[in-house]
Amino acid sequence: ADTPQKKRGKKMTQGNRLHVQGVFLGYRRSNANQYENTALIKVDGVRSREDTPFYMGKRVAYVYKAKSKKNGSKVRVIWGRLVAAHGNSGTFRARFRNNLPPKAMGSQVRVMLYPSRV
Repeated sequence: ADTPQKKRGKKMTQGNRLHVQGVFLGYRRSNANQYENTALIKVDGVRSREDTPFYMGKRVAYVYKAKSKKNGSKVRVIWGRLVAAHGNSGTFRARFRNNLPPKAMGSQVRVMLYPSRV
């Protein structure tokens, strides 16, 4: 996969993706209360709490399509940030500028690989 491939005479190169996929699981909650200002995010490839420090402070984008156009595009983004680990299985707490809507539960988010702390 590291070498460029030939496909129909065109040279295919490796893309430079600056994000990893994640899933919005739901809101932070207890048995009786739900805290909508904190979202729970599961990031691909993070399986334990020891893997979480690299992603702390990284930006998260929930990208969705709306019906009407704004600034010439139907695509909109809600930005957030990974703020803490949640549990021992590599889940994160994230805070967004606007709370994520409930219809977004189970949908993909992009975890950007910036800002870098390395």
